[in-house]
Amino acid sequence: MSFWRKIAGLAARNLDEAECDVCPPGLPGEDPAFSTAVTALGAKLAKADGNAQAAEYAAFAEVFQPEPASAGNVRRLYQLARQTTRGFESYARRLEKRYRQCPQLLEDVLDGLFFVATSDGVVTSEELVYLERVSQLFGQSPLLFRRVKATHMGPEAGDPYAVLGVAHDASDADVRAAWRAMLSVAHPDRARARGLPPEFVEVAEAKAAAINAAFDTAMRERRALALQGAA
Repeated sequence: MSFWRKIAGLAARNLDEAECDVCPPGLPGEDPAFSTAVTALGAKLAKADGNAQAAEYAAFAEVFQPEPASAGNVRRLYQLARQTTRGFESYARRLEKRYRQCPQLLEDVLDGLFFVATSDGVVTSEELVYLERVSQLFGQSPLLFRRVKATHMGPEAGDPYAVLGVAHDASDADVRAAWRAMLSVAHPDRARARGLPPEFVEVAEAKAAAINAAFDTAMRERRALALQGAA
């Protein structure tokens, strides 16, 4: 039975089967607790900015793909859940508890929620607070959240990871390797060695300085996050 056929029978019930600590076998779509929680999180996200729109349900249906035979029940459950944002933390906790050993699946859910949030062309501050809280409840790192956010909304101005060309949650070793590789190519000594005019050397110096600053910022942020985690 598919994901959305499972959810069809849950539209009028309050079923909670997310009481185990082991990632269930089989496809998530065969898990009623997963189906219900994902639908509720998508609906309550649409309400987070106080303006649940039809476009957001269309985006939800696009990314989570309800089957035609189940679409009516899915929509009814969605409309019921979107009346308030209350309770969303409970659904997020259930998913984390049931799928904590499946971090990629939880990341996929966060990706889908971002898709819904961006469907109307504007992600509000309220929606971002909602999404960040869901990510926290999923047990995801702040760096993973930044990566997913940048994927859907683009990097923030001055984002050091965009400068270095690495994912926000790349390992320290990968960040360092990217910094060294970029600095090797952009180092002003290379421009001098090729006999380029002073203007080109100045450009290379500015680029190298930006690369160094990005690396320093990224590593400083990582140290701060490590200290927060240890506190």
